[in-house]
Amino acid sequence: MLDAVTQFGITGKAYKKNLYRLRTWNPRDYTNNCYRKVDDAPYGGGVGMVMMAAPLDLAISGAQKWQKENVADKTWVIYLSPQGKRIDHARVSQLTSMNGVTLICGRYEGIDERLIAQHVDEELSIGDYVISGGELAAMVLIDAIVRQLPGALGDAESANNDSLVDGLLKYPQYTRPQIYREQPVPEALLTGDHSRINRWRLQQSLGRTWLRRPDLLIKKYPNGLPDQEKLLLEEFKLTEKNTKSG
Repeated sequence: MLDAVTQFGITGKAYKKNLYRLRTWNPRDYTNNCYRKVDDAPYGGGVGMVMMAAPLDLAISGAQKWQKENVADKTWVIYLSPQGKRIDHARVSQLTSMNGVTLICGRYEGIDERLIAQHVDEELSIGDYVISGGELAAMVLIDAIVRQLPGALGDAESANNDSLVDGLLKYPQYTRPQIYREQPVPEALLTGDHSRINRWRLQQSLGRTWLRRPDLLIKKYPNGLPDQEKLLLEEFKLTEKNTKSG
């Protein structure tokens, strides 16, 4: 599954440019039974299976041994879990500055709690839903980290202009043709006036965030919007109201 990260897209190009390294360890390689079994029924009963501590313990130790020899004495260990703290851009930026991280991909009903207590520094989640395995979550986190690395993107400013980088959703984007199915590009974007364009973009970012993720506005402006942002948002709300009523 992780081949998709190293062979395609931005992460694939960055891998070929040696901007990062990715190694994988399979817990099945650290079993001592003929079926390479890595899971067992949970104590106390219940549905599903739980990943056993021993194979994962040995796999993590193998990963840390390699990292100590090739990266750093100690790397941060993350368990991808729906019980973890939700990943945001600020956390991704912090992880990008580290020498390396070890990602544990959960499966089944989870992993033995004793292994978490022994090895895991942090539990992270990509959202409030459940997927079949932590590999997909790991790929999401890897992609988010790699695109922040210098040289990973063709335009260094692209990462700085992404949604959520400044705490707001990104403004709408347009390209040619100027009119498509009778819908024109907003007039402000055609003026060449960078001050006016920046004002329009900020207003749209504020408006979109207010419409779709108002929680982000509260997080970014805990003491309330500054005067300029408040004026821009009120103008956006008025336009939105007139558009719906019209």
